[in-house]
Amino acid sequence: MRESDWIDLKQDAASGIETIHAHFEGHAYDPHWHDSYLVGITEQGVQQFNCRRQRHDSTPGCVFLLEPGELHDGNAPQAHGFTYRTLYLAPDWLERELRSLFEEASNQRQLGFDRTLAADRPLASAIAYAFASLHGEEIRMLRDTALDALLGQLTQHLHWRKRIDPDPRLPLVAQRAREYLHGHLHEDIALTDLASICGVDRHRLSRAFKAAFGLAPHAYLIQLRLAKARRLLASGAAAATVATALGFADQSHLGRWFRRAYRMTPAHYRTLCSIVPDRGSSSRT
Repeated sequence: MRESDWIDLKQDAASGIETIHAHFEGHAYDPHWHDSYLVGITEQGVQQFNCRRQRHDSTPGCVFLLEPGELHDGNAPQAHGFTYRTLYLAPDWLERELRSLFEEASNQRQLGFDRTLAADRPLASAIAYAFASLHGEEIRMLRDTALDALLGQLTQHLHWRKRIDPDPRLPLVAQRAREYLHGHLHEDIALTDLASICGVDRHRLSRAFKAAFGLAPHAYLIQLRLAKARRLLASGAAAATVATALGFADQSHLGRWFRRAYRMTPAHYRTLCSIVPDRGSSSRT
């Protein structure tokens, strides 16, 4: 991480929402995904990233909206880099809060964003207000009011779509492989074994999986483990314990992948999360 780069992260204990204020120059982070809905605004510079199979350039005041599982990277094409504020909204929290606003919603439907970038000043203002309230640790009633205002603006960019399993748009073999990886993410799975479970050879599996999800099976497995690592670290688990539980060779192995995706160490992430009782662990993992 360059000296000019910085990350300020907090987590709201009541809602579980993470708030991140960050600045990057040059290459920001490798392709990765989150298991949360990302709602943010670019404050300064050009925030360039690939998502939904196209490149996006988010400029000051622009809102960016990413769904759980959407692969994206980050890059600053200009010398002075970019600065942004983001809220990470847990899917269960967001769906619970919004169901009363959508009469047609049911357990067979899931939320989606209609676009990745939006020039929406009221929504940008609502994001900034919610971020300031949570990140600034305002009184609970003020935080609730700010989140209600955010939800009210987000409804214009959200839609409910039918849950489809399996998805006929994606190769069935790729969906089977993904389901198996989700159920065995802590195991040291050989590509040949995964292909055998899916009834194809490993070359066909690799091609189908990457075409469907944008990542090779091994890269997808690492992203699964990293997403789980974030949850465990936020709950207070030590980095060494997390590494062992998720099948990483050791704590350093977890640290290398964690830094590539999130630009901070697992221990630093754990320290910054406000719900962690012990705020004194080292960030040099």
